[in-house]
Amino acid sequence: MPWMGEVDVGEIGTQAAVLDEAAVLEIFRGTGALLSGHFELRSGLHSDQYVQCALVLQWPVRTARLCGELARRARRAGWTAETVIAPAMGGLFVGHELARALELRSIFAEKQEGRLVLRRGFTIRPGERFIIAEDVVTRGGRVQETIEIVRAAGGVPVGVAVLVDRSGGAARFEVPTIALLRMTPTVWTPSECPLCAAGSRPEHPGS
Repeated sequence: MPWMGEVDVGEIGTQAAVLDEAAVLEIFRGTGALLSGHFELRSGLHSDQYVQCALVLQWPVRTARLCGELARRARRAGWTAETVIAPAMGGLFVGHELARALELRSIFAEKQEGRLVLRRGFTIRPGERFIIAEDVVTRGGRVQETIEIVRAAGGVPVGVAVLVDRSGGAARFEVPTIALLRMTPTVWTPSECPLCAAGSRPEHPGS
């Protein structure tokens, strides 16, 4: 007998319009979320470009459109899940809105003593199937940590859904990945950053 929260993602209909990459870019540009300058990324790398998803996520209707598109693609891919899990903070709103669109449960992992953990009474059942949600992926470390949390508790990751994959294809996981935008920005280690060499100090815009 299936758990009461289990939903076949393919069985859920949608009224949301399909968003192609041009439409997604228009949403990001319209909210000022595509930034140029000198930035230190969450990964520690430096770049002259930054995607500030918080500037998109402050608008619930736009967030619903983007996550509705993630949901549509998850349905099309045939993912079957019971719960969406996201690393806080960046992925929290994406995970919650994606779960709403798919009529699933939503939980999140958060930092404690430097690593992601489950808190606040959240639990994972053995065999429970999960979609991992995130806002932006560069190296994919937080997504991988979240996958490991699911597996360590006996859960089953079925896919990763992100708004922006800015890894240039470098971030790879053992489950399928859906991204609305795929970017290949120029990045440098701090010791090789030409902007630092020119005397510029990087900004830390956050996740």
